[in-house]
Amino acid sequence: MKPAYLTEDAVQNFIRSAFQEDIGPGDYSSLASIPAGKKGQAKLLIKGDGIIAGMELAEKIFSMYDSSLEVEMLKSDGDPVHFGDIGLIVKGSSASILSSERLVLNCMQRMSGIATLTHRLTEKILHTKARLMDTRKTTPNFRLMEKWAVHIGGGINHRFALYDMVMLKDNHVDFAGGITAAITQTKSYLKANNLDLKIEVETRTLEEVAEVIEVGGIDFIMLDNMDYATMKKAVEMVGDKFKTEASGGITEETLVEVAECGVDFISMGALTHSVQSMDISLKAF
Repeated sequence: MKPAYLTEDAVQNFIRSAFQEDIGPGDYSSLASIPAGKKGQAKLLIKGDGIIAGMELAEKIFSMYDSSLEVEMLKSDGDPVHFGDIGLIVKGSSASILSSERLVLNCMQRMSGIATLTHRLTEKILHTKARLMDTRKTTPNFRLMEKWAVHIGGGINHRFALYDMVMLKDNHVDFAGGITAAITQTKSYLKANNLDLKIEVETRTLEEVAEVIEVGGIDFIMLDNMDYATMKKAVEMVGDKFKTEASGGITEETLVEVAECGVDFISMGALTHSVQSMDISLKAF
């Protein structure tokens, strides 16, 4: 099942905006050099190993730019791929293929890198109950695709934006006057504005965990930058009262240890902000 944020309107708006950025009034390189009516075909060549992502998006990009382009899909989102594999074949107007090529590649390279990393890390913690999540540390105007890639890679999406969940982080707590004040004021605001949103509270110490438990009325407790012993103790304190999320400085090397603390979720900004794109190209043949 697709995430709720992946509406057709959202995807189409992204593609339109990206074409405006890249092509503007015209792709003069193609218009100037390619004879009108010239037909051609190209293959999407995979030049790395991992999980492919952006196949469905690529088809939509080609179709939006030129609905007469014929796209033969040879791979699906989430498929494992290897060097030399062909993801798709596109046929039709040579100029249209060239004009839409870069947007397809930019999206697929980054999305596949994210999906590959997400899949690899998810596999490492399958023996635990922890689920790997993304964050809002995404590229401006590309969050839709980056979170889609995490989903394709087997991770789960945290809140999409500031409007679909309340997360009271350290600065919120400090500015609000403490955890109790932050939670109390948040609940009053949500009630007054008839908003039904989940609430997560970031904690930095066991004392803060205890305070959140005492105040209650929330859904998730974030355990931020805690060492193994502290986090394990925090998980024991929370029990089944609330869901727990580990966050802050978690790396591939420390991921398994964190998961084995017993947390429900682990969020990693690195899934989207530090990923290496997959090498993919479009070659005429």
